[in-house]
Amino acid sequence: SDKRVKPGRGKVPRRPGACLPAHVDSCDFHYVRAMETPCPIARFVSPCRVWAIGSVRGDAARLAALHAELGPRLEPDDRLIYLGSVIGWGAEVRETVDELLRFRRAFLAFANNCTGDYAVLRGSQEEMWTKLQEIQFAASPGEVLRWMAKQGVMATIAAYGGAITDGEAAANEGPLALARWTSSLRAAVDGAPGHRELLSSLKHAAYTADAGMVFVHAGVDKGRPLDAQGDTLWWDAASFDRLDKPFFDAKRVVRGHDPERRGVVETPYSVSVDAGCGFGGALAAVRLDADGTIMDTLMA
Repeated sequence: SDKRVKPGRGKVPRRPGACLPAHVDSCDFHYVRAMETPCPIARFVSPCRVWAIGSVRGDAARLAALHAELGPRLEPDDRLIYLGSVIGWGAEVRETVDELLRFRRAFLAFANNCTGDYAVLRGSQEEMWTKLQEIQFAASPGEVLRWMAKQGVMATIAAYGGAITDGEAAANEGPLALARWTSSLRAAVDGAPGHRELLSSLKHAAYTADAGMVFVHAGVDKGRPLDAQGDTLWWDAASFDRLDKPFFDAKRVVRGHDPERRGVVETPYSVSVDAGCGFGGALAAVRLDADGTIMDTLMA
C-alpha cells in the first residue's frame, strides 16, 4: 500500500504474509493520514516489557485493587495493555471506566511515558456496545437485543441510565423509537467525562515492534494476518486453542478472554489471562518480557 503516514516517518512496506499492518508510528500508535482515522492496531516500540491485564467485566473494586499492586511494580520501558471487555456483566461499569481513566493518568505521568506505551483493546463487550448504538439498522433488532442481553450488555445499558425493557419496547415501535433510545444512551456516555473518548478509541489488537508478542481479546485465526482478523478477535475463542505454531513472526499471542476462565494458562505459542473477573473470580495480569516469557503475575 502507498498510503502515507505522518510526515517524516516515511513509508513502511508490507512484507508478504506478515502479521503486522503496513503503517507504523512510534509514540502515538500509527495514523493513516490519507483517511484521517486512527489505525485500529496498536504498536509498542521495542525493547519493552508489557503488563497485560485480562478482562475486567465491570468489576471496579478488583481493578482498583490490581492497580494498587501494579503501580509500585512499574518500571521504565514497561508498557500497559488491557485485553478487552473492560465493561459488561458487572455492576460497576461506570466506576470501572473511571478507574481505568484514573490509572491511565497516573501511568502517563511516569517519566518518558507516552500514549504509545498504553492501549485498551476492544473486547466482545465493547464490540456489542458499539453495535448496540446502531441496532435500529438491524433486520431483527428485538432478537439481536435479547441475544446481547444474554451476553452481558445489560450491565452497561443500566450503567448509563437505560433499561433493556425500554429497548425492547422501542424495537416493537420501530427504527425511529430505537434511534431515540440509543441516542439517550450515547448522551449518557457523553455526560461521563472521558468515557466517550475512551470507548471510541479502543484498539482491535496490538503487537510489539520486534514481533515478539501479539495481543488480542479472545481469538486469532492463525491463517490470517493481524489486520484481517475481523470478528475472530471477539467471538472465535476456540481458534486460540488451535495455535500449534508461531503466529507469523510472533513468538507468543496473548489474550484476555478465556471462556473457561482458567486463570493464567501458557502454551509454547500463547498465554491466556482470565481468572473469571466479573463472575466472582480474580482479575489477572501478567508481565511479559520481549520474548513473551512471563516475568510476574498479579491476581486481585
